[in-house]
Parts: sequence; structure tokens; C-alpha cells
Amino acid sequence: MTAAIALRPGLEAAVLAALGTVRDPELDEPVTTLGFVASCVVTEDGDAAVHLRLPTYFCAPNFAFLMVADAQEAVSAVDGVRSTQVVLDDHFASDAINAGVAARAGFVGSFGDLAADELDGLRDDFVRKAVLAGTDRVCRPLLAAGRTPDDLAAMTLGEVPPSREVDRLRARRSELGLPAADDSPLLVDPVTGEAVGVQALPLHLRKARLTRVGAEANSGICRGMLRDRYATTGVGALLDHDEESA
Repeated sequence: MTAAIALRPGLEAAVLAALGTVRDPELDEPVTTLGFVASCVVTEDGDAAVHLRLPTYFCAPNFAFLMVADAQEAVSAVDGVRSTQVVLDDHFASDAINAGVAARAGFVGSFGDLAADELDGLRDDFVRKAVLAGTDRVCRPLLAAGRTPDDLAAMTLGEVPPSREVDRLRARRSELGLPAADDSPLLVDPVTGEAVGVQALPLHLRKARLTRVGAEANSGICRGMLRDRYATTGVGALLDHDEESA
């Protein structure tokens, strides 16, 4: 007979909230709202076991590694968690990813000669795309309200009406060390952090819109594939958090 395991629902909720800070690097959305958290159990002793799953068996291993590693770090940092086990299920590289993350071996240590480098540069590239997409989400309502492109070029972040999207844009810019204070330009180059001038503004806004549309299209595809693969939403998708503002 298997012994019963006492659970800690309150701590489990804290762990799920921590998982809400873990994002799919390409989609810039929390793994919880995407339905990537298949299960989350925390025992009375504080041992956390999390299972993640992805839309397909062949999702990019570097993206998968980042999510598993970030989940491991986020859950381990929760007060009251004694041990953490994050497992990626149903993926062609599950064994290498799970073992590497558990051993804190890094991407190169997990994949050896198959890995060209660690993933810091890739992560930054996707945060830059998130900055572009966020720029479009913030600027479109301003343009719809009658602001001109020249107005946007002269605006600061502090002059934009408060919103979840503005907070999200600030957060992504801060991750890259880009200007994010109230007196920072609304429109900055996501690589250099320099203000975007009037001449460069039309191209910048087009890139921002295309980046946002592409990310949202990919998000819809991934959600649909996950639903078809598992015919369920997953425990994380049932949460009512505001993770997308993080």
C-alpha cells in the first residue's frame, strides 16, 4: 500500500504564482496562462514537483531548456519550498533537459557538442522582440486617440496613460538595461536604447507591429496545438493571475 502524502495547498498556490513569472521566451507569455504546467504538487514538507508539457514533441530544445531552468529557479526561490523537481514530459529532449537542469549543468553541459553556446544571447534577443511588440501595444491606442507619429517621438514613458501594457513594456526594457524611467523616451531602439528619431519612426513602428502580430499568431498556434495534443487546459491555465503584466 502506498503511504498517503500530506499536501500544502497554500504553498502550492505560491509555487503556481512563481511559475506565473516564467515565460515562453518566444511568445513572451507565462507558462501558466499558456497551459504548459501539467501538474504542480507540494508536500507538507515543502517538496515541490512540477510537470511541464509543450505543444509538440519537437518544440525547440533551447526554448524548452530555458523554461524548465527558469521554472526550477522560480520554484526553488519560494519561501517554504525545501526541494524542487521540475520535469518536462513528452519531449524528444526531455532526458537531457531534465538531467541538465537538475544538475545545474547549463545548456552546453546538458547537450555537449550539440550546443554552440549558452542561451543568454538568445534570451536577450527574444526580450528585444518583446520590447518591440510591447511598443506596438502601447502606441496603437495613442495613435487611435489622435496622437501623431511626431507626438510619439517626443513623448516620454511618464506621459503615457498608465496601463498594464505600459508596465509590461517598462519591465521588458528594464530586463535589457534599456531606459525605463518616467523621463525615458517612449520609443527607443531595443538594441542601443537610443531614442528613435522622427525619420526612423515609420520603420520602427512597422517593425513593432509586425513583431506583435507574429508573436500573437504564434501564441494562437501553440495554444491550439496544445489543446489538440492533450485535449485539456492544464492546471496553470485555470489560474486567475495577472502574470502578463510582469
